[in-house]
Amino acid sequence: GVGGTLLTPWGRGPFRAPLVGDYNLANVVAAAAAALTLGFELEPVLAALASLRPVPGRLEAVPNARGLQVVVDYAHTPDALEKVLLALKEQTAGRLLVVFGCGGDRDAGKRAPMGAVACAFADAVFLTSDNPRTENPRHILDDIAAGCSGAYQLEVDRAAAIAAAIEAPRPGDCVLIAGKGHEDYQVIGRERVPFSDLETARRALEVTP
Repeated sequence: GVGGTLLTPWGRGPFRAPLVGDYNLANVVAAAAAALTLGFELEPVLAALASLRPVPGRLEAVPNARGLQVVVDYAHTPDALEKVLLALKEQTAGRLLVVFGCGGDRDAGKRAPMGAVACAFADAVFLTSDNPRTENPRHILDDIAAGCSGAYQLEVDRAAAIAAAIEAPRPGDCVLIAGKGHEDYQVIGRERVPFSDLETARRALEVTP
C-alpha cells in the first residue's frame, strides 16, 4: 500500500491506503485535499483512506491461499506498462514476472516498444495473445519480441501463458498479468470469446502446487 503523513492547513496525521504506486499516492492525496476543502474533518478523512479499493482491473490483486502476489492490470501501452512495472518493482522483494500481449488490427507501432519495456523492467517475460482479432497471433508476438533485449517465453494461448507464469514464482516474487484488466472477453477473428484474466489466474492458482 501507500501511506505517509498528510500535512494540511487543518492539521496533520498519518494515513495508509491499500493501493500501489506513486500515481495512486498522488490520487489519494488529491482526494483527501478535496474532502478537506469541502469541509470534512481530518481524522475521518484519514480513516476513510484505509478503506479505499482499487478500480477493477487496475492493479487488482488476485486473492489466493498460496501467498503469491498476482496482479491484474489494464496497462496496454508502453508508458502504462512501464508505470505499473515500476510501481510493483518498488514493493517486490523477489522477481517480477509479466504476462502481456498486444491487440491485433491496431497500432502495431507500440508492439516492439512494449517488448523493450517488459524486458527492461521485468525479470521474466511471457508474451501471449491479447485480442488478436484477424491477425495471426504469432506474428503479433514476433513483433513484440523484436523489441526484447533479454529472454522471454512465447505462448499464444493466454490461459496457458498465465498458468505458466503462475507456476514459476518463488517466495517474494510478483506476477503481473497486463493488458486486459477488467475485460471479460478475448477477440479472436471477429468473435468475442469469454475470457477473464482474473478468473483464469484464480483457476491457475487453484490447480498449481
